[in-house]
Amino acid sequence: MTPRSSSPAVLGVSLPALAALTTVVLWASAFVGIRALGDSFSPGSMAFLRLLAAVIPLTVIVLVVRLRRRSPRGVHDGPAPTWFPRGRALGLVIAYGVAWFAGYTILLNWAEQHLDAGTASLLVNLAPILVAIAAGLFLGEGFPRHLVIGMTIAFAGVVLIAAGGSATADAHADWLGVLLGIAAAVLYATGVLIQKSALRTVDALTATWLGALAGLVATLPFAPAAISELADADASAIAAVIYLGVGPTAIAFSTWAYALARTDAGAMAATTLVVPAIVIVMSWALLDELPTGVGIVGGVLCIGGVAIARRLLPPRTRRARPETRPAQTAPEPRVPEGSPTAT
Repeated sequence: MTPRSSSPAVLGVSLPALAALTTVVLWASAFVGIRALGDSFSPGSMAFLRLLAAVIPLTVIVLVVRLRRRSPRGVHDGPAPTWFPRGRALGLVIAYGVAWFAGYTILLNWAEQHLDAGTASLLVNLAPILVAIAAGLFLGEGFPRHLVIGMTIAFAGVVLIAAGGSATADAHADWLGVLLGIAAAVLYATGVLIQKSALRTVDALTATWLGALAGLVATLPFAPAAISELADADASAIAAVIYLGVGPTAIAFSTWAYALARTDAGAMAATTLVVPAIVIVMSWALLDELPTGVGIVGGVLCIGGVAIARRLLPPRTRRARPETRPAQTAPEPRVPEGSPTAT
């Protein structure tokens, strides 16, 4: 890992920190953009158009990186990655692309037809806990006390979100929206787990590019509807859906990979917890939408539960008795480090 002191800086701010800030702001803006486009595009069409807008710049980035690696003057950090992984690695990339870029995006688009943007972002933040649960169930890593406590608190937050509704009349936070938001978080967590395995043999840029391409192929059945809806959409809606692909998808995933490679994974995971707060502020300023007070309390519980489950909150210090040794804590689940709150 590159030492923090040697990280380049712009105006006194390190580039990894600037990249992380860029990522969370772009991801937060995606929730607002999806909510704003709900009247112009159906969930599947919006996902197809967003992925199409993402694959084009990602392809350009991949071409530039590969040409630089092949150039005699290029910087060679190691062997140049192959264009396409093979066998099991390719299967993993395709699987995570379909689950994350396609399935998650469609469900989130659908959820935001029933939820305001802030509430949707709060529910998606359950994904890190779901990853830890999967590790406990399928990887034999158990359920340590901090995970159980965090799960309980987060679940109480979900109940409050569903009961609190929305302070905006046309943003009725109903149970269908809550279930869709949770289902989106499940697909996101599934994508993270598969991606973690894929990244053992595939570089991050190639995995992101091919994952987005796999998601685009999976959403091809929505292409005819997308073309029809594009014909009826105004210029601002078309520009917004292109932004969703270029900004929160192509750029944000690239800046996330850059920051994650140069920053402590725990610190990166903590930065994603500020996404709902940014979303709520943006949604209030741009859409005049807010969760209710009860919903905001539920969101705070969700974020607190995630922080406890991921051990992002500092532990309480205890006075050790002179005659006894401190008890050993249960092993922490090997959750994929630095998992983002993608949108």
